[in-house]
Amino acid sequence: MEITLVLTLLGIAVVMFATEKLSVEIVTLLILIVLASVRIITPEQAFAGFSSDFIIIIASIFIISAALEETGILDFAVVRLAELAKKSKNLLLFIVMLITGIVSAFMNNTTVTAMFITPLVGLSKRTNTNASKLLMPLAYAAILGGTCTLIGTSTNVAVSGYIAKSGLEPVGLFEITGIGLIIFLVGIVYMMTIGQRMLPDHADQQLTEEYKLQKYLTEIIVIQDSPLIGQLVFASDLTALHFRILNIIRNKENFLPDFRTRINEGDILLVEGDLDNLMKVKETKGIEIMADVILEKDLQTEDIRLAELMIPRQSNLLNKTVKEVNFLQRFGLVVIAISRHGETLRTKIGSISLQIGDVLLVQGAAQRLIQLRGSNNVALLDEFEPLLFKKRKGTIAMVAFILSIILGSIGILPLSIAFLSAAMVCIVFRCISAERAYSAIDWRLLILIGGMTAFGTAMENSGAADLLAKTIVDLMGPIGKLAVLAGFVILTVLLTQPMSNAAAALVIVPVALRAATELGSDPRTFAIAIMLAASVSLVTPFEPACILVYSPGKYRFFDFIKIGTPLTVLLILVILIMVPVFWPL
Repeated sequence: MEITLVLTLLGIAVVMFATEKLSVEIVTLLILIVLASVRIITPEQAFAGFSSDFIIIIASIFIISAALEETGILDFAVVRLAELAKKSKNLLLFIVMLITGIVSAFMNNTTVTAMFITPLVGLSKRTNTNASKLLMPLAYAAILGGTCTLIGTSTNVAVSGYIAKSGLEPVGLFEITGIGLIIFLVGIVYMMTIGQRMLPDHADQQLTEEYKLQKYLTEIIVIQDSPLIGQLVFASDLTALHFRILNIIRNKENFLPDFRTRINEGDILLVEGDLDNLMKVKETKGIEIMADVILEKDLQTEDIRLAELMIPRQSNLLNKTVKEVNFLQRFGLVVIAISRHGETLRTKIGSISLQIGDVLLVQGAAQRLIQLRGSNNVALLDEFEPLLFKKRKGTIAMVAFILSIILGSIGILPLSIAFLSAAMVCIVFRCISAERAYSAIDWRLLILIGGMTAFGTAMENSGAADLLAKTIVDLMGPIGKLAVLAGFVILTVLLTQPMSNAAAALVIVPVALRAATELGSDPRTFAIAIMLAASVSLVTPFEPACILVYSPGKYRFFDFIKIGTPLTVLLILVILIMVPVFWPL
């Protein structure tokens, strides 16, 4: 009965994680409530994961990463990168992947990707390189670089914590560096050769062409005796008919309307909406439709600009609609369209809920756009302007981070204390504010990892882990231990598609540990293989780092399948060949 319930909850979790009908942390907590209520796990076991040292390690890394970003030290590095990259585009690609992987070995890969997107988009314009040639390699380098150390990904830390709870030695800080470097270098070689040829080469277009706005933008003239005269722009008859007034030209002056602007006779209005519907109401609304094609110059002046904004992972705009965040009032910008996973959304913009990686085409005053540089809520995809390098604070943050790595790796301090100390140094010396530190932590991820650790305990307590382990051993065991290991590695890769990497690994590890024991193999070998397998699933763009580059790189879904599938297969082979070399079966 308990086994059936646990496996049913696992199936529900996979479906809910894939469909995102509820956020992953809510699903995780609901599962914990059910498991504790039916006494499969005790309340202490349900919440043990949240008090583990690996939660402290992950939270501390988020704070340190944000501190390094705030001090401008990474922007400083990108400026130096631009100088080196002028020599060759191949050299540029290599350096981008190399630096990204090195940084990602010590920081969360999604955070690293988010930090480098804006600089690389600006760098691509500066070096006349299409962003599509750089952003997918950026995401892959960040993901694979995370396999080089324990703290490279939250998945590594979570699996290490779980196997320590199971009685094995936790994974050392640099224990996986050897195989991680092999995985990372294979990824670089692949992207420099086969992958580079398959990367799309999207030619730069004007934003109006890229978002195909000509069909939806029209200039109209408000004629004498029009009922629109005197109406507030955002409460006009046109607004009621689902048209949006983006610009007004009045007395040869082009300006953006606000909530107090009223329509005057003779105004030329730049309207967004369906042209066919506008033709139907032009007689009754007292307007004349201008036949000229709308060009980018009609949307931009010396003071008014078009720009693209990306929604990063830490944005507090996530899961809120444009209307709910009062985008126009808050940022002084009009959202014209939204690019999401290769699709352009143009209608009912106000009711669209913003998601991670969304790219917003906005129009507004140039000064308001400049003020967004360095914002945590949106990333301006424009010519890159590095943050002011705060040399003293940047040095303090970097030295604190390096010292924490040294002290933790040689055992002078426990890893959790070493990284927590570095995070506190960053806050005390004001490399980052306490408020920014709190917002930098991905609380959803911590809840997911803490909760799925408890789910692993439930699989053990209920006997589900034993049942699944015995089934897999019976099926694959006759072929050999390596075949059983291969089965778990492939299952992990497949399960990371609907679930997060950490969740998939924490579901598979309990089963794999039991299977290894039954085979007489080293459980550590199986645990590390699964931990690495969770980070090499690049078949689809569901990995958060890939989602972030999806829209800015103008990629299509098939681009990830075409490039990521061969690389994933190659990396699975590397894991199956090299893990038994480093950790014998």
